[in-house]
Amino acid sequence: MCSHDSVFGATIQAMEILRVGDVGVEVAAAKAALVLKSDGLVVYPTDTLYGLGAAMDSSEAVAKLHAIKSRSEEKFLSFIVPDVSMIERYAHMNETSRTLATSFLPGPLTLKLEAKDSVPASVAHDGAIRIRIPDDTFALALARAYGAPFSATSANISGEPTPSTIEGIVAQFGERISDIDLLVDDGPRAGGTPSTIISCVGEKLEIIREGALSKEALGL
Repeated sequence: MCSHDSVFGATIQAMEILRVGDVGVEVAAAKAALVLKSDGLVVYPTDTLYGLGAAMDSSEAVAKLHAIKSRSEEKFLSFIVPDVSMIERYAHMNETSRTLATSFLPGPLTLKLEAKDSVPASVAHDGAIRIRIPDDTFALALARAYGAPFSATSANISGEPTPSTIEGIVAQFGERISDIDLLVDDGPRAGGTPSTIISCVGEKLEIIREGALSKEALGL
């Protein structure tokens, strides 16, 4: 357990920081998965910066996530899964979305898909869900260890820049950091361009956000 106090300008309750370099990827991922299964929040490394994870099927954790980020519950959350077969457990895929998934995932692509009944209504805005499979060793290990979707939102207060280090995240959240159960530290993250978001809901394919994968790279 690590505690941070007035060094960040506020008294912050003890919280747990787990360093991947000390315990290894699989041990850290297993511990983070247990926190998700217990309705907790986890800060974890991704292929760009740090993410804030909450179990998709935990209304308690999702509500806490929105509160700690000062984030509107009306905004879409994206969710991480380990493979395409799990995407199909939670979303309806057509030939186009399946081709995109098998061609570009794992990678910087987020698919907006029609949600199945297994997706809680609270996160299935307009009956749709956003899912991605990041090309990152730890995020994939966590996805396999947890075995269900968890949120891929950035570890920052809504509207603020996302820090590239755990220390920066602790400083930005201040006293709110005590509401996060586990922070997995894998050193400074490189940042980079966010994922491209494509809607495959209905008949018309639509690029919602052109990110790391260009329209040309996607062959669209």
